[in-house]
Amino acid sequence: MTSPEPHYLPPQPAAEPDATALEGVALEWASEPESTAPEAEPAEARTPPPVLRRPRRVKKKRRGLGMLRETAIIVIAALVLSWLIKTFLMQAFYIPSPSMEPTLSVGDRVLVSRMVPRWLSINRGDVVVFVDPGGWLNSAHVTDRGPVLNVLNSGLTAIGLLPQNSGEHLIKRVIGLPGDTVACCSPEGLVTVNGVAIDETPYLFPGAAASLTEFEAVVPAGHLWVMGDNRAQSADSRYHAADIGGRFVPIDNVVGTAFVTIWPLGNLTWHRNPGQVFRDVPDPLLH
Repeated sequence: MTSPEPHYLPPQPAAEPDATALEGVALEWASEPESTAPEAEPAEARTPPPVLRRPRRVKKKRRGLGMLRETAIIVIAALVLSWLIKTFLMQAFYIPSPSMEPTLSVGDRVLVSRMVPRWLSINRGDVVVFVDPGGWLNSAHVTDRGPVLNVLNSGLTAIGLLPQNSGEHLIKRVIGLPGDTVACCSPEGLVTVNGVAIDETPYLFPGAAASLTEFEAVVPAGHLWVMGDNRAQSADSRYHAADIGGRFVPIDNVVGTAFVTIWPLGNLTWHRNPGQVFRDVPDPLLH
């Protein structure tokens, strides 16, 4: 028995899509919700409102005025402080002559304590600055810098920003206090105070005599007897007996005591009272 021949079916054409189905798909696509993203605002809506600004010129002007005001306050405060220090505490002086060598050299700048004699006593051996009692500086040369510089120099000196020169002031060492009897010379060639010879080696110019001029004087009340450390170069109390101011210095004329050399730095020195020189000198009231 023979098997039946296979039944051959001719290829069938592809089925056409159902228009109704396609329409449904199209309807589904069309029915999808639109994007929920917010719609972009117009450019005009995003522009920030204008900010009102002050002109830079005004700011710079006000800043400049503020800095000028602060600078003026600082300068005025510094001047007032300098004046207070110069008036009540200390003052700078310039050394113009060799009369106090080797303690003070020409060109030195020294600080002087104004507390003496206002609040502290003057002692023998102190180096004092004092106003010319009259006639001691007749030969002093005053430098003329012209009207403008003279006024400026005087103003800066008055407030303490410049050292005081020797125009009206002198600087010497106190040897005799009120009531003391000061004389020269002892058999050893020394100065005596109330009859006691004093050894002035700690401050006297090396090799210099205590005095080449003999003298003897009793210091009146309220006055001082002063001498320079460089006796051969000092026109001090020994040489003014016939002058207007006399040979004694009024204590009221004393500006203060020199306590330190501040310039030049190589000469920086503290000036202490040489108390041992006058240690054995008796009180004048008991003499």
